[in-house]
Amino acid sequence: MYHVLLPLDDSEERTRAQVAATVALPHAEESVTATVLHVFRDEETAEKTAVEQTSAGKVAMKELREAGVTANARSGHGDPERQIIAVAEELDVDMIVLGGRKRSPLGALVFGSVSQAVILDSERPVAVTGRGASAE
Repeated sequence: MYHVLLPLDDSEERTRAQVAATVALPHAEESVTATVLHVFRDEETAEKTAVEQTSAGKVAMKELREAGVTANARSGHGDPERQIIAVAEELDVDMIVLGGRKRSPLGALVFGSVSQAVILDSERPVAVTGRGASAE
């Protein structure tokens, strides 16, 4: 089995691109398991909100399952970069599929970039999707 981690934010568009990249993997129906992760900023929200209750989580779980990919959901709280890397290590995933967002260099400097931090700090392969893709 090939285990993929899909860390989501609130964008359904980026989620669809992540799902499309996952279902496009060779033999996805037979050999890919996807863990959908949403990292909430605070513990209280993480405890009260299931991933499937978020709009992006609903989209990911529905589209992965419709494509025949085994999918499960997981939530966490705190710093997204650290949580993504920690969950990837804990689950021993084969790849992390991130939803990319276009930012100016100044925007990335001011607001930070989860994708950049995960790419630099993870020892796992990381794929960053574009936007506008669909799983069809």
